[in-house]
Amino acid sequence: MAPSSFADHYSTISARYAAYRPTYPPALVDVLADRAPAGTAWDIGCGTGQLSVELARRFARVIATDPAQAQLDAATAAPRVEYRCAPAEASGLPDASIALAVAAQAAHWFDWPRFLAEVARVTVPGALVALVSYGILEVDGAGANEIVQRYYTDDAGPDWPPGRAHVENHYRDLHLPWPPVDAPPLAMTARWTRDELVGYLTTWSATVKLVAARGTGPLEAAASALAAVWPDGEVREIRWPLTVKLARR
Repeated sequence: MAPSSFADHYSTISARYAAYRPTYPPALVDVLADRAPAGTAWDIGCGTGQLSVELARRFARVIATDPAQAQLDAATAAPRVEYRCAPAEASGLPDASIALAVAAQAAHWFDWPRFLAEVARVTVPGALVALVSYGILEVDGAGANEIVQRYYTDDAGPDWPPGRAHVENHYRDLHLPWPPVDAPPLAMTARWTRDELVGYLTTWSATVKLVAARGTGPLEAAASALAAVWPDGEVREIRWPLTVKLARR
């Protein structure tokens, strides 16, 4: 897959992606760092750096790649994080140079056989390979969950790209051909206002397609329905259970 041919779902909304996508919990980084050998971490399909910056807390060097330059232009700069524009399947990294290869909320977009070959090429023996994903969120408070679920399924549902099926089945069919490594149950959380949640909905790849094809009406209807059950300025906890698949290279 050449950089010009990848499925680009986010370049047009990179600023919103940076503003409204949640960050991964420190516990996830600790799980990865505790199971990986010392060395360089590769954050694959890094987007605007939601995981890259966190990885720098435990890794001396993080190389964060994404095929969309617009995403990298909106990424958060951090010490020890180097952003590069490159596809997952052709990273440009040296052979046997990576101790952790992790794809967070990205692996479902990859050309899978080519991605596995690239991971095998660039990782050191004993490296940790990690796939991380999160699906539909859970919102505290009566009514809000039902509204978000209805928007996800009924409004945005027809516009989810085919790769979304991997997220919904918890990466069941994305097979890593190396010995598995156990990971504890993990979740990502945030404390958001209603407006922040609606901002997050605008970053969904399905919302981008929906708005382009049918306008903002369905999104505005969901926002209005949320306003009826969620007062302005009230902060609620949002939770995303994480899918974490680990393997030892």
